[in-house]
Amino acid sequence: MRKVREVRAQLEDIMTQHKYTVQSANDSCIVRKAICSAYFANAAKLKGIGEYVNMRKGIPCHLHPSSSLYGTGFIPDYVVYHELIMTSKEYMRNVTAVQGEWLAELGPMFFSLRESHESRKRQEEIQAKIMEEELNIEKSKKEKEKIMQKQKELAYQRYLKSQVIQPGQLGGCENEKEQNIQFRKNKLRYRGL
Repeated sequence: MRKVREVRAQLEDIMTQHKYTVQSANDSCIVRKAICSAYFANAAKLKGIGEYVNMRKGIPCHLHPSSSLYGTGFIPDYVVYHELIMTSKEYMRNVTAVQGEWLAELGPMFFSLRESHESRKRQEEIQAKIMEEELNIEKSKKEKEKIMQKQKELAYQRYLKSQVIQPGQLGGCENEKEQNIQFRKNKLRYRGL
C-alpha cells in the first residue's frame, strides 16, 4: 500500500503542476482500461478452469494464489499481468481482468476481433446500402446537370428568336467575318461558357 500512496502522490503533483483538477472516479473500468493500455503485451486468455494461456507467446500460466482474483468464483475471460513467476507452475502476479475489445482497441498491432458470420453479413449489407446511396446521388447530380444544360439551350434559343436581324446584317455587323465572330460570341455567352 505504501507504493500505491507514493504513486498517487506523484500523480497528484503532476496534475497540480499542469493545473488539472484532481477527481476520483468510482468507475473501475477506467482504471482497468488504463492498466490494459500499459500491459496489453502481457495479456492472457482463459483456456480451462483457472488456466490461462499467454496470447502472444502461447505460454500456459495460472493465477497466483495471492491474487485477489484467485478463489473468488469469478474467472475473467481475459487478464493482463505484470510478471510471471516460475515455480512448479507459471503464475501470473499483479493480475487485472480486462475485456477482449480493449485489447483489440489498445493493441491493434497484436490483437484483432474475429467477426462472426452474421456481423460480416450485416456489415456487407450496410456497405451495399452506402454504395447504392452514393450511386443515387451521382445519378441525381447528372440529371441536374442535364436539366441545367437544357435550360441554357432553351435560353439561347429564346435569345436568338428575340434578335431582330436586318437583311445583310447579323447583330449590327457589316461584313460576313464580323457576323460569324459576333454569332460565336453570343452563342458562348448564352451557353454559360
